[in-house]
Amino acid sequence: MIYFVEDDVNIRKLVCYALSKEGYGIIDFANASEFWEKTKKDIPCLVLLDIMLPDEDGLSILSKLRNKEESKDIPIIMLTAKNSEFDKVTGLDLGADDYIAKPFGMTELISRIKAVLRRFERTENKEKIYHIRNLYVNPSKHIINVSDKPVSLSYKEYSLLMVLLEAGGNVVNREELLSRIWGEFYDESRTLDVHIRKLRVKLKEEGNLIQTVKNIGYKIGGIAE
Repeated sequence: MIYFVEDDVNIRKLVCYALSKEGYGIIDFANASEFWEKTKKDIPCLVLLDIMLPDEDGLSILSKLRNKEESKDIPIIMLTAKNSEFDKVTGLDLGADDYIAKPFGMTELISRIKAVLRRFERTENKEKIYHIRNLYVNPSKHIINVSDKPVSLSYKEYSLLMVLLEAGGNVVNREELLSRIWGEFYDESRTLDVHIRKLRVKLKEEGNLIQTVKNIGYKIGGIAE
């Protein structure tokens, strides 16, 4: 089930109609309080979240979702009229998985939703366990430890780490990372750099496992050839 938080009734109707036609279950909310009341009972598979809401800022909702154990891994797509680089980076830094500025087309929205859900399903179904130096990753159980201490990653950070681990020490170029993590419509490389930096910080002493290959992309070091 997809939860959609948006105070504009016309946008809610249009999005709900389009997603319903695609076969998605969707529940819409006009404000944050209605959304929070529902999440006490059921957790969605994806959240579409507007920033400008009457009772609580969407970025505040995003931050709270990422700080709750039961919702920290839910894919979240921001839908907002704010389109500056600062607003995008702020939302992505707080853990948003994608960012779509209004006005947006229904075809693009549906494609982005499908891309996010595919990435989520791929990461959920991984069975291989990675153990490199003091970094331990068990994808099937969604466990990330550094020196036996748990590490909390956003969905985007986790997906980025998994793509690099799956490459087995090979370089993954920037274009491929952007396409696989953010979808075919996304081309802002600064977003990738922001997430790499945050991922390195969260991995603490093992952050330097993520190596920059100048003018090409990134790879995970410390893997035997």
